[in-house]
Amino acid sequence: MSEIAKPLARYAAFRRAGDYVFLSGIIPVDPSRGMIVRGFADIPAEAARAIGATGEFSTDFKQGPILAQSWYVLDRVRATVEAAGGGMADVVKLVQYFVNLDHFPLYSRVRGLFFPGEAPVSTVVGVSGLMPSADVLVEVEATAYLPRRQPS
Repeated sequence: MSEIAKPLARYAAFRRAGDYVFLSGIIPVDPSRGMIVRGFADIPAEAARAIGATGEFSTDFKQGPILAQSWYVLDRVRATVEAAGGGMADVVKLVQYFVNLDHFPLYSRVRGLFFPGEAPVSTVVGVSGLMPSADVLVEVEATAYLPRRQPS
């Protein structure tokens, strides 16, 4: 499940401009399967355990959607940056959009797994809704610094 983020419409998943790679906003949607990530069951079991699946229905029902969506989106950021030739350490900026800003602490916990070292600069924005449905709770766009190698 570690493939590049796929756009839902006619736009690029990422674009290089000089030494920078700009990623389009990534949402927890797998267009190839026509699926919105809605909880722990929609991500690999090992990822669900790593981000806090408890096996307790009431806890997982409440926290599962934002935790699973956070993991999925950040994993797509990782795969897309890798496809552009870099890694998560090359991500210098994130812009995170939330329908509910109370979800940020749970997202932040997941983000720490993807950025165990120095975290990128960050902007958090509260929005009234995200495409394509009310089930989408978070969107993340990223910028990576990937200097082009100079010929020797």
